[in-house]
Amino acid sequence: MQTLTILLFALTYLGMAAGRVPGLQIDRAGIALLLAAVAVASGALPADEIAAAMDFPTLLLLAGLMVLSARVRAAGIYARAALWIGRQSANPHRLLALTIAVGGLLSAVLVNDIVVFAMAPILCTSLAARGLDPRPYLFALAAASNAGSAASLIGNPQNILIGQVGGLGFWSYAASAALPSLAALAITYLCIALVWRRHLLAVPEVPAAPPADIPPPEGNRGETLLCLGALLLLLALFATPLPREISALLVAGGLMLSRAVPSRQLLDEIDAPLLILFASLFAINGAFALTGLPEAVVASFAEAGWLPERLSFLLPFSLAASNTIGNVPAVILLLQAWTGLPDGALTALALLSTLAGNLLLVGSLANLIVAEQAARAGVTLTFRDHAKAGIPITLLSMAFAALWLWAGGYVAL
Repeated sequence: MQTLTILLFALTYLGMAAGRVPGLQIDRAGIALLLAAVAVASGALPADEIAAAMDFPTLLLLAGLMVLSARVRAAGIYARAALWIGRQSANPHRLLALTIAVGGLLSAVLVNDIVVFAMAPILCTSLAARGLDPRPYLFALAAASNAGSAASLIGNPQNILIGQVGGLGFWSYAASAALPSLAALAITYLCIALVWRRHLLAVPEVPAAPPADIPPPEGNRGETLLCLGALLLLLALFATPLPREISALLVAGGLMLSRAVPSRQLLDEIDAPLLILFASLFAINGAFALTGLPEAVVASFAEAGWLPERLSFLLPFSLAASNTIGNVPAVILLLQAWTGLPDGALTALALLSTLAGNLLLVGSLANLIVAEQAARAGVTLTFRDHAKAGIPITLLSMAFAALWLWAGGYVAL
């Protein structure tokens, strides 16, 4: 049984690295679900151990935040933000700065994957209609969504998990992560402005006006104010002893009481594949933990002095794992292998695993979503084009974050 469990574990993370099975239309969530089902059916994960392997508070918090973001989208806030950027002056550097600022801010308080999913196509279309090359702005949106999401424990799925498992304080983490996140946004602007300078300075081929065929954003002023009020209420609840997942579910439930937006529409926008990926990885890692091998690996690493409390481990781990198996699977794996990590190491893991996602196009789900949405609008974002700015953005922002973490006493070298 131990051999089978190890095989399932290895196949799972090979699947996470590959992203899909060649010749089949199955993605990471499907791979993880299939192998988790095999683990349960074979007895590698006994039925009475399934509940213990799951982190239900994390799944509930993520689902609640998805409902909130879906209501924000239904109110047209994402669409109006993207159109507002596209209607600004033709100064390319101002447009770039606005894209980064808006994308980063929204991603700090709403799940970044949903932010870029809603904003990318409208931003792409409105900029292309003005004769501007949308590529640098789309790359900026993706990078800013990663950098901005690093500032909070609800900005992206891996930070949600780290905050829940580690019991980090929402506002104390935000105070620790704000400066590295802002620095990463500034670095994003500087790198893209430099790497894409010729494209940014190209003279627009058409007057600065959005096309007539862009649909007007949905929603109204009342809906917008309602969503902003719900978000502020949620942030306030995070300062209370009430568990974060309960706070999110209460706000999400309240937002379903609407005469304008059907509750089914909000529930349909929950990213079920992401929740399935989380649950399946919990199951696979739970089965692997029963073999006793994680403890042996941790002990051998400890004897070698290579511990997750140190930057010498966290930097290369975050950079390599986030751009191979993905930052969500990497964080789940690390947190289930090493229990009881101190708050400083958890803060460092949240920052570094998120910032590392900007390195390559496959480094984060937000990058892939932007590329997919751009392709639907007829704009191709290549692996090479992303790497031209993504590599310096990542290395510089992670270097700043590491220096900040070390100087602040969060982690040792």
